[in-house]
Amino acid sequence: MLRITIFLFCLMSSAGISLANGQVSPKEKSALVDLYNSTNGKEWNSSWDLDAPVNTWKGVEISQGHVVGLTLFMNNLNGTLPESLGDLKHISTLNLAFNQITGVLPKDLVKLEKLKTLRLEMNRIKGGIPEGIGHLKQLEIFSMFNNFLTGTIPESFGELKNLKELNLSSNNLKGDIPKSIGNLSNLEALGLFENKLEGQIPAEIGNLVQLKELVLSNNQLGGEIPAEFGQLASLKILQLQNNRFNSFNVLHNMDSKQFLVFDSDDKTLAPKFNEIKIDRTRMADTKFEDENENE
Repeated sequence: MLRITIFLFCLMSSAGISLANGQVSPKEKSALVDLYNSTNGKEWNSSWDLDAPVNTWKGVEISQGHVVGLTLFMNNLNGTLPESLGDLKHISTLNLAFNQITGVLPKDLVKLEKLKTLRLEMNRIKGGIPEGIGHLKQLEIFSMFNNFLTGTIPESFGELKNLKELNLSSNNLKGDIPKSIGNLSNLEALGLFENKLEGQIPAEIGNLVQLKELVLSNNQLGGEIPAEFGQLASLKILQLQNNRFNSFNVLHNMDSKQFLVFDSDDKTLAPKFNEIKIDRTRMADTKFEDENENE
């Protein structure tokens, strides 16, 4: 019995030393190595020494022996995302924006149920957004602007009740804007600029009372602007130009003083909105600020 106790103590101590040295489980480390290998890690701007402890690898955040964050923003990743990314079960931040990532999204990405931030903007990712995206219940930011995404916007986005930012601009998405988007009561920014979206803007958008930015320009949307837009009291940035709307009546009734940026194809609104000298040229959804950019 004493020998068993000593063995267990040594085993636990060994695990503690491993955690103290910044190690993670073999499965999680393997997922990171797969990413390194599949995106030409030797050519990254800041590469990894695979023989060194994982906590010394740039952009890897570890807590209690698990990878909880991975930030490789603008790091010259060139290649595809491995399916094994789905093994990083404890990750809450995945930021691989502004690289040269190609291929499609791994199907197991939807298994990262602790994920809060997913930033993959300014890459070359193609294919569709997995319908299972609705499994990521803790997600707050989903940003994939400037890729080559195709297909439709999944209805299951409406299940992400914690979502604050959804940016799918500058892709090749088609079809309608899902009505389920109106379920996202915490959404503050919605960017769908420059796709092939059609149909009418769903009236349910009016439920997004926290929305500050709405950018729908350069699509094939039509019909009337929903009267429910009048409920968007928090809205500061609104861009609707280069669509096929046949009526802008509701915009005439909105308070122009609430806007910092406004643009539409209705030239009769120009004098009214120009009185407050708002910016009609900045494309709001293309801005990007990354807290790790200067690290």
